[in-house]
Amino acid sequence: MRIGEIAALVGLTPRAVRHYHQIGLLAEPARRANGYRSYSVRDAVLLARIRRLTELGIGLDGVRKVLAADAGRPLGDVLRELDADLARQEREVRERRLRLAQLLEVPLTDAGPVSPALAELLAAAPVGGSPAAAKDREHLALLDTAGGGSEVYAVLQKLAGDPAVLVLYEELDALEAAPVDDPRIAPLAVRMAALVPHEVLAAIPEDGPARVGFGEALLADYPPAQAEVVRRVMVALTERMRGRAR
Repeated sequence: MRIGEIAALVGLTPRAVRHYHQIGLLAEPARRANGYRSYSVRDAVLLARIRRLTELGIGLDGVRKVLAADAGRPLGDVLRELDADLARQEREVRERRLRLAQLLEVPLTDAGPVSPALAELLAAAPVGGSPAAAKDREHLALLDTAGGGSEVYAVLQKLAGDPAVLVLYEELDALEAAPVDDPRIAPLAVRMAALVPHEVLAAIPEDGPARVGFGEALLADYPPAQAEVVRRVMVALTERMRGRAR
């Protein structure tokens, strides 16, 4: 095989193959009388191995070590390993397509494709012009990617049509440019936490309302005064959950 043929066979470009020659990752093959490189099946297997390892995120130095460990192995063993690798990739593609099919069955929202349970909650929530409400929808969509929130969403639907929720969002919006010591922060946080029913707390996983990493990212998404309100709400809910557990 010539360089263009072997590159097409394994899904690489001739330029990539030449690069692997230059860095010593792939030995130069024998050349024909006309000067063209002549590649063998083993060269193709080796290139396919390199491509797969790099796709897995392994750096070229790491690939070099793996190839050194493969040296001397029977070609059949390497081919069978590659075949098993391709079978695994096929399973992963099927699983991703199944997940995509499930998402396509769910109505798309401004937050993008979400789980059926969250889609139902967002559909029940009133659509207004509150930036804080829009941000809440984005945060729910982000949390939804971790899964396991269907019970929480079902309980939150009870709050979806509550006019008091919209009032609280408006008050939170009013704090967008406020300082972190604004006197409106503490009473607003108390009222927001009090509005969360016990059923919601019972449905929240054991890691609490501020799961590792998510709570910090959520707070960083708000201006200082709003972040302080949200932080106080999270603390209050955590304390209520601990009291419930005792």
